[in-house]
Amino acid sequence: MQREPWAIRKSLIAILLIAGCVWAAQWQYHRGVDRHARNAMIEAHIALAPKALELVRHSPQRFEWQSVTTYGVFDPSHQILLRNRYSEGTYGFEVLTLFTSTNNLKFWVDRGWVQAGKTASTPPIVSDVPTGNVEIRGRLRLDTSLPKGSFFALPSSGTSLVRELNAQSRLQTESFYIDLLSGSEASLTPAVPAQLPELSDGPHMAYALQWLFFGALVIYGRVLIRRSR
Repeated sequence: MQREPWAIRKSLIAILLIAGCVWAAQWQYHRGVDRHARNAMIEAHIALAPKALELVRHSPQRFEWQSVTTYGVFDPSHQILLRNRYSEGTYGFEVLTLFTSTNNLKFWVDRGWVQAGKTASTPPIVSDVPTGNVEIRGRLRLDTSLPKGSFFALPSSGTSLVRELNAQSRLQTESFYIDLLSGSEASLTPAVPAQLPELSDGPHMAYALQWLFFGALVIYGRVLIRRSR
């Protein structure tokens, strides 16, 4: 039998490839475990009875996605549009309006999706918010879910061109916001409310098995090369 040239080097390369496959498999596995845990948390929290916002405001991380209720007033002079939101394939925005509760908490309320205007400079048609104190019910969300940077802002008149506003830097709001579901007035129920994320575990476990299969192929290939000599 002939001695295999570069045998040690080939073996080292194979070991590195196998280690890489094992690392990738573990990474995908842990991503799948984390996603499953988050989906289970969301499903459990959306099934719970609503709580008063004042009871959960100090630890919103523990109660994210749970329904909360509070009283206060909307500020229609501060409304922003989140870009790149689609409903049934139609482009539009999600409308966030500033809300101040009766105990002086200031936060954004996602009032749902609206279709974009005919042109980029045409504000979409956004329903007016009630004046005075109202009760709202919605899902508690962390503000880290909001995209950072500049958003479109609606002028209070609703007639001029859309300008831009950076919500996080200009306004001192709480570390959470609310996806509006309903309120004390019928007009508060969004025609298209903010959607829940897709509650599937995704392909992570399948990818983990795939990487293990690739590692096994490396071992098999190395053995074949060795035997062929």
